[in-house]
Amino acid sequence: MENNANNNANEVNMDSVIVVGAGPAGMMAAIKAAENGARVTVLEKMARPGKKMLITGKGRCNITNVAEKQELIKNIPGNGKFLHSCLKAYDNEDVQLFFQGLDVPVKTERGGRVFPVSDRAADVVEAMVLRLHELGVRLVTDARVAGLLLKDATGGVRRIAGVRTADGSEYHGSAVIVATGGASYPGTGSTGDGYLWAAEAGHHVVKPLPALVPLETEDDWVKELSGLSLKNVRAILFSDGERVADMFGEMLFTHFGVSGPIILSLSRQAAQLLDEGHFLELEIDLKPALNLEQLDARLLRDFEKYQRKEIKNGMKELLPGRLIEPVLDAAYLKPERMVNTITREERHRLAQVLKGLGMVVSGTRPIAEAIVTAGGVDVKEINPKTMESKLVRGLYFAGEVVDVDGYTGGFNLQAAFSMGAAAGNWSVWNSEG
Repeated sequence: MENNANNNANEVNMDSVIVVGAGPAGMMAAIKAAENGARVTVLEKMARPGKKMLITGKGRCNITNVAEKQELIKNIPGNGKFLHSCLKAYDNEDVQLFFQGLDVPVKTERGGRVFPVSDRAADVVEAMVLRLHELGVRLVTDARVAGLLLKDATGGVRRIAGVRTADGSEYHGSAVIVATGGASYPGTGSTGDGYLWAAEAGHHVVKPLPALVPLETEDDWVKELSGLSLKNVRAILFSDGERVADMFGEMLFTHFGVSGPIILSLSRQAAQLLDEGHFLELEIDLKPALNLEQLDARLLRDFEKYQRKEIKNGMKELLPGRLIEPVLDAAYLKPERMVNTITREERHRLAQVLKGLGMVVSGTRPIAEAIVTAGGVDVKEINPKTMESKLVRGLYFAGEVVDVDGYTGGFNLQAAFSMGAAAGNWSVWNSEG
């Protein structure tokens, strides 16, 4: 691995493929291009490749999901349909076979999530880097690309000529694949560089917003519950009073608001609505398995059992202890009230709170803390089969720099691998002319 990009431009052939970014999409693109006979150079701004991959899946690297293709697309709310061709050409079975072929055995866990058997993201990154070296791919680290080199072509359509680095070097090639990631976790190298280059090349860049990110709330009681996790609840998102989305599963209260799988899944839509100026509220159905009538019957049974106790003690079988007083407060019931003094109307009001404990969403955590970025290079301007720009010949985009994002569970890495494979394969055959 080379550690800098100084004075290397003259050593790169005009027939080469240049990949900018050594993340999942970039390394996959480079591998596929090299396997098709291209001479490939990968330029990575960080000191080592795959830095963001090392923290995915909590350091275990959730490489894909075993769901059927339509289910994969459904779990990629950010332009998942755009990936139809990419997924058809390189799907989740291909990804698993790819890593198994690199001596990285995989396993499937709850929710169809696929991980390396070792539970080490480093094994995934190291296997991809080793494959690059086996193929003779030139991997240059600490290479900070400053922009694209473009030239006019026949008919007025511009084509790619290469890239220039911050130190003045130029890398010339017949194809350039931009796989620089999004704007989340900038410490891993994803600082939005690719957006600027795409815009300079004439592309529309959909405003980057945080996705898979915790939500901040205005309510003090939420923050006082920091550290409390809930399972089997339903979170319901309201925009200007209208129900717009809901998710069932696990969530977590934090010192700033709420997080956890179902909150992260709602956050993409929340971020977009907040950006548009809408008023957002979140309601938590604490007992989604029961309708109001069934829940009222459950409350009645508990109240009969604990009729001589204070209501805060009469609900211990129904809720986690820390959650009881906030729920009672929302139902306008004092915790010290004796259970046998609660009226029918008060019990009904309590049941309604249990089916919709509300809070005001004031914002999301910063995009730098988001797992992925929503937004990016407009998919309308990219060929979905080849990942080639429709505006500049020989220019390709792959991975999070494209306006594609999914839920947690291996869907984002699958999208990156599929886009990278398409760009790598087609950059060899379609970049000339």
